Amino acid sequence: MAGDAPVSGPPQPAIDERVRVPTAELMRDLGTRLARLLRPGDLVVLSGQLGAGKTTLTQGIGAGLGVRGPVTSPTFVIARVHPSLSGGPDLVHADAYRLGSRAEVDDLDLDTDIDRSVTVVEWGEGLVEELAPSFLEIAIAAEPAEPAEPSEPSEPSESSAAAAEAEAPGDAADEARTVRVIGWGERWQDAAQAARLALSGERTGS
Repeated sequence: MAGDAPVSGPPQPAIDERVRVPTAELMRDLGTRLARLLRPGDLVVLSGQLGAGKTTLTQGIGAGLGVRGPVTSPTFVIARVHPSLSGGPDLVHADAYRLGSRAEVDDLDLDTDIDRSVTVVEWGEGLVEELAPSFLEIAIAAEPAEPAEPSEPSEPSESSAAAAEAEAPGDAADEARTVRVIGWGERWQDAAQAARLALSGERTGS
């Protein structure tokens, strides 16, 4: 009817891209490319199963930002600050796996450092998005394994059993992943094209 106000739907992301990452080395490389886009005040929320590659991606972000390492899983520390060695923003690396509510997130005081740091939170989906008006959501999923070729049964040796354990699903370092990158808010509207170039592996000029 004429004169009626338009009905607004749910907010739409500024970016929604998927990229296939075949190896752990390329996951770090993706993090390094993303780091070129990041600036003080940026919030990155990582999700994915155990062993998906969240910390590996963060290692690449840390390398790209030029922060003091090593960048390791902060599960038992909850949050760790990696100071910049190059005059850029520090990296705040947090793990919300053991946190059950936003009140527990508030107790970490992540918002104290967020304006002058790049903040990356593993397992932060649904808990930390309100820390910043714009944020980058990154979901990492292992690709389904292809069916193995049938072979003649044989008695397992100790070495083959150890190899099978090392290559258990979710733990194989070079198992291919699909990474979905979603940018929310005005910050990522402005950086949408640069983000697409970074995800494609092209230089952004920065």
